[in-house]
Amino acid sequence: MRKKVVVKIPELIKAHNISLRELSRISDVRHAALSELANGKRESISFSHIERIAEALNISDIREIIELMDEGEGAHIP
Repeated sequence: MRKKVVVKIPELIKAHNISLRELSRISDVRHAALSELANGKRESISFSHIERIAEALNISDIREIIELMDEGEGAHIP
């Protein structure tokens, strides 16, 4: 089965009790880009975005931000 990288934006904003707009502001990642990632509409993310999100939320383990899943797996529901 094919694998898919999932960016866990909905989980991050919930865990840190912030809005998507606030995450955009503190990470300096465009709101539109974060929204597309949160809704599974964006196919790629840059390493600099991951780094900025990690720094903004004081995350040291990349697995808190991204996850590798089987493509048909429905565990990630924004």
